[in-house]
Amino acid sequence: MKTQIDAFSDMIRAKLPSYDTLDNAVQALRQDLEAVMRDFPADVEANFQAAVESVRSSFQKVEVLRKNSLIKPRPTWYTGPSEHDRHWPALLGYLREVKNWKEASESLDESSSEIVSLLANPAEDSFRCRGLVVGYVQSGKTANMTAVIAKAVDAGYNLIVLLGGVTNKLRSQTQRRIESDVVERHRTLWQMYTTTEDAGDFIKPANDQFVMPHKGGAQLVVMKKESTRLDKLLDTVTRTPPPIMRKLKALIIDDECDQASVNATGDDEEITRINEAIRRLIAALPCVSYVGYTATPFANVFIKPFPERADKLDDLYPEDFITALPRPKGYFGTLEVFGTSDASADDVEIDYGRDMFRAIPSEELELLTPKGKGGHKSFMPAVTPQLQRAIAWFLISCAIRRTRGQQDDHMTMLVHTSAYVVQHENMAQAIRAWISANSDAMRAMSGSAGKLLKDVFAQEIVRSPLVAEVPANYLESSLKVSLGLVLDTLELVVENGESLERLDFTKGARTYIVVGGSVLARGLTLEGLCVSFFLRTSRQYDTLLQMGRWFGFRKGYEDLPRLWTTTDLISNFRALAQVEEEIRKEISVYKTAEVSPLDFAVKVRSIPGLAITSAAKMTHAVRASISFDGKHEQTTRFNHKDKEVVRKNWEAALSLAEHLVDSGYERIKPHTFAGVPLSTIRSFLTRYSMCDKQLSLNKELLLAYLDASASRLKEWNVAIMSSGGSANPVAMGSLGEMVPFVRSRLAEPSDYADIKALMSKHDLLSDVVADEAPKAAGWEDLKDRRPKVPLLLIYPIDRESAPASPPDQRVPLDAAGTLIGLGFVFPGQRDKSSSFFSVDLNVPTPDQLADDPTAEIEEADA
Repeated sequence: MKTQIDAFSDMIRAKLPSYDTLDNAVQALRQDLEAVMRDFPADVEANFQAAVESVRSSFQKVEVLRKNSLIKPRPTWYTGPSEHDRHWPALLGYLREVKNWKEASESLDESSSEIVSLLANPAEDSFRCRGLVVGYVQSGKTANMTAVIAKAVDAGYNLIVLLGGVTNKLRSQTQRRIESDVVERHRTLWQMYTTTEDAGDFIKPANDQFVMPHKGGAQLVVMKKESTRLDKLLDTVTRTPPPIMRKLKALIIDDECDQASVNATGDDEEITRINEAIRRLIAALPCVSYVGYTATPFANVFIKPFPERADKLDDLYPEDFITALPRPKGYFGTLEVFGTSDASADDVEIDYGRDMFRAIPSEELELLTPKGKGGHKSFMPAVTPQLQRAIAWFLISCAIRRTRGQQDDHMTMLVHTSAYVVQHENMAQAIRAWISANSDAMRAMSGSAGKLLKDVFAQEIVRSPLVAEVPANYLESSLKVSLGLVLDTLELVVENGESLERLDFTKGARTYIVVGGSVLARGLTLEGLCVSFFLRTSRQYDTLLQMGRWFGFRKGYEDLPRLWTTTDLISNFRALAQVEEEIRKEISVYKTAEVSPLDFAVKVRSIPGLAITSAAKMTHAVRASISFDGKHEQTTRFNHKDKEVVRKNWEAALSLAEHLVDSGYERIKPHTFAGVPLSTIRSFLTRYSMCDKQLSLNKELLLAYLDASASRLKEWNVAIMSSGGSANPVAMGSLGEMVPFVRSRLAEPSDYADIKALMSKHDLLSDVVADEAPKAAGWEDLKDRRPKVPLLLIYPIDRESAPASPPDQRVPLDAAGTLIGLGFVFPGQRDKSSSFFSVDLNVPTPDQLADDPTAEIEEADA
């Protein structure tokens, strides 16, 4: 609940943009209030003064804590907003009062101040700065950009160029956002060169040049990344007279900077046109900071830092800084969907994510997508059983949201089954016909359509329960009326590069089923997205993550989102969730080593069968010297149905156990041995077969690391683990009977088993005699308590491994035999090498890489 101090603080901030100083703004507010209240009572006066001091303290110089940044050291010049600023106080008031972002605005204030502090000082006579901001898909990157623009203009930047995607829709959406958030309350201070119209992109001004900037104001260009437009901008810059040029302090923000901006030719002497145009623009401006924003920085971190033509054209490698935006509060992303990737299996707080994925069976795929060359021209997709269930759940979810008081909010379902434009129309036609034929039955909850609604509702609230318990007849008693209202307001729209229909989230609440193409796969926001039916996939990390329109903010309906897709896509997204978090951890870990982006390049883990980005953008990627120093790793994915693999792994573990006993190694504990030579460990790993879907432990890279580190890892401790559970014991040779661990698998259908987590935190101390570590100790704290030698943990896993009752997202392991899982604990500090690190690519077939996975295919081109 807002206090009187909060209310006074907001009023003062609202006054600030119109006055030169805080004291003048306070005096003006006091006069306004006294005209109504006359003299302030003592308690009101006290609250008023407290509000003044609160606002004043927020403008005091502070140390900007660069929590998430790799930076090139430079003198500190920006220490946060000041009371003389105009744009940031106005934006902050707008976010708090109009958008009700009071809590989110605090994080936004902190992260945007960090980014502005990383820019070059606009007071300098000349500068060139290049940086990269890594956000989350659908996480509010635009809000951060608007905050950075507001603060940068207040700090002295006066030419803002925002490269807003590659489509008219995305560009105009971005222009509207910048105008509403930043420009609107100080329009007289802005010179606009672009508009919110679809055709409002940059054209050369009548005088062919930029004008002399005026103090406190700025000139704004929001444009597509299109070479002809960029050429016009460059021509305008070069025609601007030197006296004006010297006064221009340019901030170029490149939204989705991994798309189109990166040199994608593989030959530095043959620069792509858009990349060259951006580089020439940077070279032409005497004072410029370039900042790229993306949620998928894979291509950007593989730009060659030292191109042969650097003396002529700067490349776009973020040599000055790389920073990761913090996860916003209320964000619904990979962590929320898949849970944590390093939680211990025995911890009660382990997070398995949400059961929101629904697999589309292979037999339905041929009814949804055309086959053969030219088949798309006449193919008519069917509204298959799973698509019917997806539509039914979307209608139910909209009805639930209405009962929660969200009838004034947008509600959207995405259907994307083909790259062909003509198929978007055909799919929309099929869905429209199905809804029309079943609308009356759904309203009455009768017939086969009524039965479908009841069945979907009953199953979904069991698999992923609602936030609050509902009565048994909730659907028929409470949702029936709302369901009718949903059907009354439902609109079906085709959204692609050719469609005449347009999504419009600006005029009242809309309830949409959107059938679309690649225009929906990057940048364009689907407000209130709750259900996705998504068939199209990609063999590239960046494209795949950008397709995740189902990530974002789902306040008040976090329990309702669902995604219908293929098992392959589910598996790939689960793998990408780990890679995405690793990139952010890399940045946060290496910032402590005081290295800049020119000293250290972000590593990106390879996923079998997937390319990190297009082959052309991987030209300068090299195989990473991945180090396991200071890390703990575990096997979590298994070829559990391959009898030969299961048998050989068991035999390898049994042979190792016998060798440990027969060789007479020192026993730290009954089943823990010390002083085992590396040759024995390597021999065992050579015989052991790892699942090729295992992300964190690639056998080839692990063996290479052991060979390279042989002088430091001469002797190992080895623990054969036994569970305290009730599974049937298994005989481990001379060690006797061991109780295997119960590790059920995730319920996703696939040809391998994913058990999510194997190790428990306290397993790290299996070679410590006196284990007195507190239960609350973290992984790193526990590592500090153990000897400085590597530890190998051998886990027998029960072949049945039924999940605990009641079942959640798990099913019995049902393996071909007792599985052998491995855990590793490596001594030392996390790798702090300053050489150029990148990643080896497990390259898919040439055909998979040759196609542009985001391309929308028109019938004529097909």
